[in-house]
Amino acid sequence: MNDAAPMPSTVLVTGAAGFIGAHVAACLRQRGHDVVACDSFNDYYDPALKSARVRALLEPLGVTCERIELADGAAVHELFARVRPKVVVHLAAQAGVRYSISHPEPYIQSNLVAFGHVLEGVRHHGTAHLLYASSSSVYGERADPPFGESEPTDAPVSLYAATKKANELMAHAYSHLYGLRATGLRFFTVYGPWGRPDMAYFSFAEKIMAGQPLPLFGSGALQRDFTYIDDIVEGVVRLALSEPLPGGARHEVFNIGNHQPVTVLDFVQLLADKLTGSAPQLQLLPMQPGDVPLTCADTTKLRARVGFEPSTPLSVGLDRFVEWFRAWKRISAPPAIKPRG
Repeated sequence: MNDAAPMPSTVLVTGAAGFIGAHVAACLRQRGHDVVACDSFNDYYDPALKSARVRALLEPLGVTCERIELADGAAVHELFARVRPKVVVHLAAQAGVRYSISHPEPYIQSNLVAFGHVLEGVRHHGTAHLLYASSSSVYGERADPPFGESEPTDAPVSLYAATKKANELMAHAYSHLYGLRATGLRFFTVYGPWGRPDMAYFSFAEKIMAGQPLPLFGSGALQRDFTYIDDIVEGVVRLALSEPLPGGARHEVFNIGNHQPVTVLDFVQLLADKLTGSAPQLQLLPMQPGDVPLTCADTTKLRARVGFEPSTPLSVGLDRFVEWFRAWKRISAPPAIKPRG
């Protein structure tokens, strides 16, 4: 990170009680920036985990997290009028591919209506730079890695992916019409401490510790570009504080991924080895609607712009997750196996 990066007056981080949001808000504050944080604290998963993130990651740094529903236009207007942020890192969203198939309404409200309100807040209150969460899911069923930002993304296979693509189009239109600077962040399968319980790797860990079989869709052959949370945060913060290129586009998208996909089967075997030292029980199942066979980030553009790309090895990242997971669940580490002889 360039220590000489310009200091914005205030950075607003939405979704700051969430997995990525809490880490991003904490990093910005640790680097000396004024941070205003907000979240809806909805019950998509246990709100107690969201509150615990705030207590552990934000409150020790003097950052409070306001409870705000961004689908409420009046509340968003009041927030922007009061805070007048120079940079907005919009990470609030309804997450989850499969949940979007059975529960579309939260995605329409959180990912479309709320995003429109944020765009209006940015437009009317002097924000210099908006960053917002997109997703690797916009690439659809592509199977020709790596995925570059200039490649087609017009065939989403889930409503979640469609809302993220819609966010990119909405931001592009606002940039074109009103001269806003906006940056889309295509995240690739984020994992690490303080993650979401609905995410596959977190669910796998819970099932492994409970001795339950792990359902592996696509028979475990699906490949994912697992990206450690600290790498995601570094990419976001560097982009947030970067200067626009002279004469460059006002709206851009960037991949933030580890560019080293592994099969889900290999992932769970490594995770099980670190948690219990034994092989997991597997339940091999066909692909589910909304699944894609592969994700793999081309990070050339990110590296060229901010001099950084994710590089944390999966084994290192899982060690850190397992250490946190054991502490969170109050699980003792297994005894070391003594060598024979």
